[in-house]
Amino acid sequence: VQLQASGGGLVQAGGSLRLSCRVSGGTFSRYYMGWFRQAPGKEREFAAAISRGGGVTYYEDSVKGRFAISRDNGQNTVYLQMNTLKPEDTAVYFCAAAATILTDNRRRDVEGDYPYWGKGTLVTVSS
Repeated sequence: VQLQASGGGLVQAGGSLRLSCRVSGGTFSRYYMGWFRQAPGKEREFAAAISRGGGVTYYEDSVKGRFAISRDNGQNTVYLQMNTLKPEDTAVYFCAAAATILTDNRRRDVEGDYPYWGKGTLVTVSS
């Protein structure tokens, strides 16, 4: 399974970006998807996750109300819409995948929950 994240860039505080992560080499609809981020000098942390069907989502408290995770199973892609960006959102953003059973929609917010990872895309928010 390969994951390719894109959409990062430089944006001013208050602006928006949409990240995409395309999955190949597997059946996308079988994967629970997550977004993590790693700020300079810090450990990687959970940002958002979405169930296989897209009906259940989870967010880290600092992004709740500003970020929205979604997926298009027909396009094998998961998205992270980021609004009202802040300088502290500056980080490399990673998408991750975990094969799960359809009814298991529990929150997965630790790295060990996800066997498959993309290389990350850099988001820089200027003040």
